[in-house]
Amino acid sequence: MLFRLLAACATAWMIAWLAASPALAATYDLVIDRTDVQIEGQTRRVFSINGQIAGPTLRWKEGEEVTINVINRLTEETSIHWHGVLVPSRMDGVPMVNFDGIKPGETFTYSFKVRQAGTYWYHSHSGGQEQEGMYAPIVIEPAPKEKGGERYKVARDYVVMLSDHHPMSSGAILRKLKQEPGYFNDRRRTLPGLLRDLGAATTTEERQAIISDRLMWGEMRMDPTDLADVTGYTFLVNGRGPTDNWTGLFKPGEKMRLRFINGSAMTIFDARIPGLRMKVVQADGNDVEPVDVDEFRIGVGETYDVIVEPREDRAYTIEAQSIDRRGFARATLATREGMAGPLPILRPPGLLAPADMGHGSMDHSKMDPSKMDHAAMGHDTSGLVHVPPVDAPAGMKVLAYADLKRLDRTYALAAPYRTVGIRLTGNMEKFIWSFDDRKYSEAPEMHFTEGETVRLVLRNETMMNHPIHLHGLWMDLDNGAGEARPRKHVVIVPPGRTVSVTVHMAAVGRWPFHCHLMFHMMTGMFREFVVHPKGDTLPAASSAPMTGGGHAHH
Repeated sequence: MLFRLLAACATAWMIAWLAASPALAATYDLVIDRTDVQIEGQTRRVFSINGQIAGPTLRWKEGEEVTINVINRLTEETSIHWHGVLVPSRMDGVPMVNFDGIKPGETFTYSFKVRQAGTYWYHSHSGGQEQEGMYAPIVIEPAPKEKGGERYKVARDYVVMLSDHHPMSSGAILRKLKQEPGYFNDRRRTLPGLLRDLGAATTTEERQAIISDRLMWGEMRMDPTDLADVTGYTFLVNGRGPTDNWTGLFKPGEKMRLRFINGSAMTIFDARIPGLRMKVVQADGNDVEPVDVDEFRIGVGETYDVIVEPREDRAYTIEAQSIDRRGFARATLATREGMAGPLPILRPPGLLAPADMGHGSMDHSKMDPSKMDHAAMGHDTSGLVHVPPVDAPAGMKVLAYADLKRLDRTYALAAPYRTVGIRLTGNMEKFIWSFDDRKYSEAPEMHFTEGETVRLVLRNETMMNHPIHLHGLWMDLDNGAGEARPRKHVVIVPPGRTVSVTVHMAAVGRWPFHCHLMFHMMTGMFREFVVHPKGDTLPAASSAPMTGGGHAHH
C-alpha cells in the first residue's frame, strides 16, 4: 500500500515537473557555401544553405526554444535574418545594425524562443547573397493547447517559394544600374514607336493626346514602361525553373494548404491557379478571415497561405507572372508524377499613368524630376491600397489589401501617440533610392521609445512599387477594416499612393526598416528604427566599424 502511494506521488510530481518545465528545444545546423546547381538545364554557381537552393525548410513549434548554428564556409562575410519572426534584436541578423556578421570560417549561434505561428522565411542580409540563392522557408506550427493547433485541417501542406535567379552577379547588376538606370528596360519608347502610334490614330485629338503624353514623360525624363528595374531573371518555385516543373501531388477532393512565399530579390508577382479558386487564410503569418480569390499580388517578402480543393483527376498549373510580364514562375499540382498542366500565357504588360506619379492633370512644361514638389502633387491618400493589376481578366476576383481582416483579437490595437510621415523617394538618373530624399548613409536612424504607438504615413513619390519591410515589430495596416485591420511585416506602397500603418514599439533594439527590393535597399532606402528603453538609450549599433559585407552600410 505504501509502495503504491509513493509511486502515485512520484508520478504526480513527474507530471507537474514536466508541465512546469521549459518547452522542448530544437537544434539545427546550417552550412553556408558556394554550390553548383542545375537551373533550367544550366549549371549555375549559387550561394547555398546545406548545399541546396532554396535552403531547407525549418519547421518549428510555437513555444519551443530553437538553436541554429550557422557555419560560414564562404570566403566572405555572411548572415541570416529571420524574416517576420519576432526575435531579440541581437538575433535579428543584420550586419552592422544588430550584430557583427559571420566572418569566413566562423560559426554563429542564433538562439531564441518561438513566440508565433505561421509561414515565414529566412535569408541572407549580406551583400547580394539573397538574390544568388540564400533563402529558405520557415513553417511554425501553432501551440496545440492554447490555439487548438492549425485552424484549418488539410490533407496536404506544401510550400510554394517564389524567387528570381539572374545569370549576372548582384554586383554586376548594380554596376549596370548605376551606369545607366534604364539598362535593363528594352521596352523603352522609341521614335519608331511614336510614329507607329500616330499612324494608328484616327483623329486629330488622338494624335494630340499621344504627342502630349510623350512630351510629358520626356520632360520628366521617365518612361511609363519602367515597371521593374531588372530583367533577365529566371523565375523559380522551390528552386526549380518553369520547365523543371516542381510538382505537388494530391488526390481529387483533398484540401491542400499552399504556403506562398515571395523570396525574390526584385520581383513582385501576380499568382493564380487557372481552374481553381483559392481561399486566402493567412497573410504574413497571421490568420485572416477567409477570402475567395482567383489571383493575388505578392510583394517581395510577403507570404500568403491559401487553401485549394481540386476535384478533378488532372494537372493544375500554379503560375506567378512578374509584374512587368517578362516571365513567370511555374509549378504543378497533379494526381501523378510526370503530369503537367498548360504553360501560362503572359498577359500584355501595362503602362504607368500620370496618376501613378500623383500628377493628375498638372502642367509639366518645366518639370525637373530632381526638383519635384511632391508634397503639392495631390498623391492619393485613400489608404485602401494594394491596387490590383489592371490587366486581370474581367470577372476575376483579385485580392486587395482592403479584403484582409484579422482573426486574432487577443491583442489590442492601441491609438497612436504621434504620427510620423515618411516619403518614399528616389533619383532615377543616379539610381539612388531613399526616404525623405536622404540615403541611409545620410540619415541612418529614427528614434522611438519602448511602449509608444506610432502611426507611420508612407507616401510614395516614385513610379515604382515599394514593398516596405519592418524587422522585429508588426505593422497594423490601415485598410479600412477598423479593429479588424490586419497585422503585417511587409506592406506594398504603389506608385503615387499613400499608405498608413500603426506600429506599437513593443521590443527594444535596432530594427531595420527598408524597401525589400534588394537594389533599392542597397542604394539607400533603409533606416534603423532605434527603440530605446524607457528613460534610457541604446548603445552603439555594433562593435564593428561601418564597413564589410552587410546591406546596411550601402
